[in-house]
Amino acid sequence: MSIRNIITEPNKLLRQISKSVDGVGKEEQKLMDDMLETMYAANGIGLAAIQVGVPKRIIVMDISKNENKKEPRYFVNPVIKNKDPLNATYEEGCLSVPDQFAEIDRPSKCEVEYLDYDGNKKFLKAEGLLATCIQHEMDHLEGILFIDYLSKLKRSMIIKKLSKLKSSSAEA
Repeated sequence: MSIRNIITEPNKLLRQISKSVDGVGKEEQKLMDDMLETMYAANGIGLAAIQVGVPKRIIVMDISKNENKKEPRYFVNPVIKNKDPLNATYEEGCLSVPDQFAEIDRPSKCEVEYLDYDGNKKFLKAEGLLATCIQHEMDHLEGILFIDYLSKLKRSMIIKKLSKLKSSSAEA
């Protein structure tokens, strides 16, 4: 396993739509292992493959708060089947939008069909933080970031701040 670089906004790659995976093999499992290690190293709870520069429909997440009892989840080619009409609001952040947080409304529950780490077809009924995290990560597969739900002004202020950070770290 190895830690990969996480792409940060602004970056055209993050706006790309990820491609479906034909099946889960050694290559996809290695990618998921690397993604999980990268996510843990960055103190995240979810990561989409596109965030490490791989435009595949693969997500890893772990919303367990216990450092000693990790509960990793793997989603390959996830599809949301149902969304609750009731919304829930969570403060979201993103490893690709460092140090920026905003309250985002999303459906409070959703049902997801996907392939697991071994390529088995699975169905999950998610609610609360798990539902929010799945929807956030699935947005990445469509080239959408959580800041896209904000007003144009807030979004452009965040992107301007991130651009400045990028250019100042590039000069260092």
